[in-house]
Amino acid sequence: MSDCATNNKRIAKNTLFLYGRMLLIMAVALFTSRVVLNTLGVEDFGIYNVVGGVVTLFAFLNGALVTSTQRYLTYELGRNDLNQLKKVFTSSFLIHAIVSLSIVILAETIGLWFVYNKMVIPEGRFEAALWVYHLSIITMVIQVMSVPYNSVIIAYEKMGVFALVSILEASLKLLIVYLLLVIGGDKLVVYAVLMVTVQLFIYSIYFVYCKKQYVETKLVKGIDRPLLVEMGKFAGWNVWGNLAATLYSTGLNILLNVFFGPIVNAARGIAVQVESAVTQFSTNFLMAVNPQITKLYAQDSFEEMHNLLFRSSKFTCYLLLMISLPVIIETEVILSVWLSLVPDYAVQFIRLLLCIAIIDSMARPLMTAAAATGDVKKYQTVIGGILLGIVPISYVVLKLGGDPVSVYIVYLCVCLIAFFARLLIVRPMIKLSIKKFVYAVLKPCLLVTVSSVILSLLVQRILPNGLFYSIIVCVICVIIVISISYMFGLTPNERTFVNKKVAPLYNRFIRSDKGFR
Repeated sequence: MSDCATNNKRIAKNTLFLYGRMLLIMAVALFTSRVVLNTLGVEDFGIYNVVGGVVTLFAFLNGALVTSTQRYLTYELGRNDLNQLKKVFTSSFLIHAIVSLSIVILAETIGLWFVYNKMVIPEGRFEAALWVYHLSIITMVIQVMSVPYNSVIIAYEKMGVFALVSILEASLKLLIVYLLLVIGGDKLVVYAVLMVTVQLFIYSIYFVYCKKQYVETKLVKGIDRPLLVEMGKFAGWNVWGNLAATLYSTGLNILLNVFFGPIVNAARGIAVQVESAVTQFSTNFLMAVNPQITKLYAQDSFEEMHNLLFRSSKFTCYLLLMISLPVIIETEVILSVWLSLVPDYAVQFIRLLLCIAIIDSMARPLMTAAAATGDVKKYQTVIGGILLGIVPISYVVLKLGGDPVSVYIVYLCVCLIAFFARLLIVRPMIKLSIKKFVYAVLKPCLLVTVSSVILSLLVQRILPNGLFYSIIVCVICVIIVISISYMFGLTPNERTFVNKKVAPLYNRFIRSDKGFR
């Protein structure tokens, strides 16, 4: 079997593991969100989101190191250099320990000042909000120190292990919902304590597993200063990009709180949860693909790398469109069934966030390709600068009288600009042809998206209102996206590949069906 075929088989296998993980996590997330919202109430749920979001504001430091750690570990795996792998892990662990300390210092000084002086917290809930804040800091530190171990598992493409641990985490969060209902006391504080406990337990599992399975996770003596400096520079430029990502997420959340109060934060919290659940379809696929992109770059296999980049960008768009379009069209019905309390603006937030997610999903392989080169100075400077514009532009729009929805319209427009900027910057870094990208990715994705939206809206207009007909609309939307993607979104070779994979399943179904006759 060729290396390409082996890689494709590994990607397919890992994708299946991750999709199994995703389906359970998504089901648990949707259920727990409903119960937590009802148990805490809209006000406390909004407090948890916005106060925890202040801590997340400092996570840009960790986000930069996630990319750095995964890149260097995967790159050295592509070169089969075990000795260098050990040095990379040790340097990564040291850097994450420093970042953890930095997050604690920043959060307990600047962040705490912001909570005391700028946050809009309802009377009588400030003490509970402080508990949530400090516990969120602990949760963040645990997540930071988990990154080196998670990165090793992903670099080795052991997605089965990653999926099992994630499923366990989802199950524990389901247990939290039950405990939240039966344990007395302040429900908001209890919820925060239980979330910290789950994070600590999951970290312990990753730690023990990696120590037993991977010799490179045992810290080596001494510090490789040149490597530490190199990783530090790489991470330093990623800090800029991750700072932008944090500001346009957490920053918008804070703006909504300052201008409109915690009720709108609750709507934003619901929208983000829906968006996160939906985007898992593309995230899981890309998690299986990303290590291969980096390894192909390390092996100087540019043509194969480009083809994988084209396919991954295109397929993530189709996958996300297949799930997002029914949600976008039937948002109101879905929320009314899911939640007994639907915060104002939640419908509009969800629709805009899912449109943004589709654009970003197509750009993620470009981000991975840029990181694979190890030289992200120009990429992060330009893209980070563009994305940082979201918050000040939104602030001006709100000052001029804009409503909460206007900030996400700004977000959408800036993300479109950032997408094309990414393409122009990455082109010389990996010897990419923009013309090929346009014809291989943008043209079919645009055709599939426009056609699917038009046909799905026609179906919705034709059918009567009601829950039963909304379910029919959602099913037809999925069928439309799959059909149009297959007929017009795939190349002849890709259709042949799909046919070979689907035919055995179809034949097995037909034989099974005949057996019942």
